[in-house]
Amino acid sequence: MVAVMIQGTGSNVGKSMLVAGLCRAATRRGLSVAPFKPQNMSNNAAVTGDGGEIGRAQALQARACGLEPHTDMNPVLLKPETDRGAQVILQGRAIGRAEARDYQGLKPRLLGGVLDSFARLSAAHDLVIVEGAGSPAEVNLRPRDIANMGFARAAGVPVVLAGDIDRGGVIAQIVGTQAVIDAGDAAMIRGFLVNKFRGDPRLFDDGYRMIEARTGWRGFGVVPWFADAHRLPAEDAVDLRASGGAGLHVVCLALSRIANFDDLDPLAAEPGLRLTMLAPGQAIPGDAGLVIVPGTKSTLGDLAFLRAQGWDIDLAAHHRRGGHVLGICGGYQMLGRMIDDPSGADGVAGQVVGLGLLDVTTVMVPDKRLTRVTGTALGQPVSGYEIHMGRTDGPDCARPFAHVPDPDGAISADGRVTGSYLHGLFSDDAFRAAFLARLGAASRPGFEAGVDAALDDLADHLEAHLDVAALLAVAR
Repeated sequence: MVAVMIQGTGSNVGKSMLVAGLCRAATRRGLSVAPFKPQNMSNNAAVTGDGGEIGRAQALQARACGLEPHTDMNPVLLKPETDRGAQVILQGRAIGRAEARDYQGLKPRLLGGVLDSFARLSAAHDLVIVEGAGSPAEVNLRPRDIANMGFARAAGVPVVLAGDIDRGGVIAQIVGTQAVIDAGDAAMIRGFLVNKFRGDPRLFDDGYRMIEARTGWRGFGVVPWFADAHRLPAEDAVDLRASGGAGLHVVCLALSRIANFDDLDPLAAEPGLRLTMLAPGQAIPGDAGLVIVPGTKSTLGDLAFLRAQGWDIDLAAHHRRGGHVLGICGGYQMLGRMIDDPSGADGVAGQVVGLGLLDVTTVMVPDKRLTRVTGTALGQPVSGYEIHMGRTDGPDCARPFAHVPDPDGAISADGRVTGSYLHGLFSDDAFRAAFLARLGAASRPGFEAGVDAALDDLADHLEAHLDVAALLAVAR
């Protein structure tokens, strides 16, 4: 087993991006590399070649390694459905729902699956680069931890601790982590790095030496802010971004359980349109040309949320003005006339009236459809993936949005409301150009090539500012 783990002093310190960059840097050294995250919490999921789902960040890291995503790369995925509960995915498959308190009792069972997945990856590759979750300093969670030191100790994986100087207090972040964790956990940490520095890194020389002196850990470097981070898919909804271009105004409703929101990344990269992530409580702007109702982990819950914002009234007015509407996955289901959930697969059993912009009805079923697809839409090649519960049918399905190869989605009689179960469809340049042309907007090709170029640039950035060779040698 040869592995190294990047843990963070907190959430959103840049662990996912650091691992992606290190994966690409190590792969360029001729190593067979795989990413691994024992436990992830995200509604932004990817469908894997072996028919399961993992966090989207691990799919990006797999891409950095030149690999197809596999369920072993993220054996435990938690998909929040409420403020206190989540669907639990183990090795790509849903095994049930759990409230936060109940989930702690599941962890001993889940650790076995985590270690099995890690063992398979370790046997198949020269190097595994592991990403922690949250922070090892959350010592109240340590007794049954499977995401940070609980995993590192069980698997014998050395750790490098990343701090985030952009949020301030990085000296306290790193020194304080050592102060609160127990001696056995601290012994797993081989060094630290400082991430997201703005300005001249030499101004932090004294602080860097202070951390080394206080902790006894070696430093691997100070990473300046990576300005091209926006070119890579974001994992967390808090990182959703708008773009400030001119032309067509595309508005996406920021639902409370928004899922697979990287569908929007190719649109955010288009210079010929302006993308707005509409926050709760804000009205849909009158100049919107296209409103997107995105995917969600809880269709019925977010339909109620949408109505609570008054967006149902705004959508109807937008449509009356001649505007276009696109619903993706759960958003597609909301656009129909009725959602029937006889078994409570999406929450409480019963029927809920939809938005009525498409003449379709959805019946929720417990089985989740997980598949990658290719086909055509608008006369252009399209590829993507489906990850949903529910089956949708009705008169508007006679005008399918795509053939992949079976008919997918529905289009209203006036052609201005479209629904589809396909995620990732905008990544295809030809389709995206055809879709935007119907709305009077031009498109710039090369989105997918841009993601790979950004991964190379990220690896170059880390090589320039970290002692990557020494960091990777920790694993040996």
